[in-house]
Amino acid sequence: MTLVISIIVLCAVATALYISHQRSLHRRAHLMREAIRNHDWSFGLSTKGLTSGERAMQEALNELGEVIHQQMSMHEVEAWERLTRILTHEIMNSTAPIASISQSLLKRQDVVGTPLEAGIRSINTTASRLTTFVESYRKLAQLQQPQPEDVHLYTFFAEVQRLYPLLTWDSVGMEEMAVHTDPVLLQQVVVNLVKNALEAGATKIKISSLPTREGGGWVLISNNGSPIPAADRDSIFIPFFTTKRQGTGIGLALARQIMVRQGGSLDLMERPETGYTTTFKLSL
Repeated sequence: MTLVISIIVLCAVATALYISHQRSLHRRAHLMREAIRNHDWSFGLSTKGLTSGERAMQEALNELGEVIHQQMSMHEVEAWERLTRILTHEIMNSTAPIASISQSLLKRQDVVGTPLEAGIRSINTTASRLTTFVESYRKLAQLQQPQPEDVHLYTFFAEVQRLYPLLTWDSVGMEEMAVHTDPVLLQQVVVNLVKNALEAGATKIKISSLPTREGGGWVLISNNGSPIPAADRDSIFIPFFTTKRQGTGIGLALARQIMVRQGGSLDLMERPETGYTTTFKLSL
């Protein structure tokens, strides 16, 4: 009788554990489905408590999410590059003759000192400014080829910190992390993020890292400046988009393009790190 009871108890416990485990798998599937529906490809669910086969499957799904995200970012960048090339070409074709003709008119004796001079000068100035503005966008289509090398992040970010001594810096997990990337282009990305943080009134910057099994890793860059408005979060990486009066809308678009060109990504985290208002994630 005691043996029968023990067997029944063991079966009940095993059944309960099996049901609990299946519910956990269902929750995982639901979380991944919701993440995909919301275009969040970096779900990276934990493999704790899974069997070896389930763990392998979850790791594969996590990696697949990152690959899909990388491919989508690459296609988005390529689309903006094509659009930028077309727009800059067409605008330059229109503004160059206007600037040239107006400049010639300003040299004519029958224009100098007349009421026409002020109007023509305004036309010339506006055309010249538009030409300069458009020239800046050519950077999106003329990015130099990356020259990757082994970069130790502790040393790299120590150099960046020396550029901004008035900021309070907090560095976490950088000592042992090294990545294979172009340090010049990476510095351009990081400096752009720090400058944006300063313009948003930040006084503190936190740099934290998380290595991956593949040899790369994630770097989180957080600041305590004014948060990015919810209405702008989906637009900040779009070329031409800016909320600054004197902004060109090229900084973050170029920064993301640099990361994608090197096989990485740049994203704005939905939830910033504790104690900060904005967190960007660099995948290296």
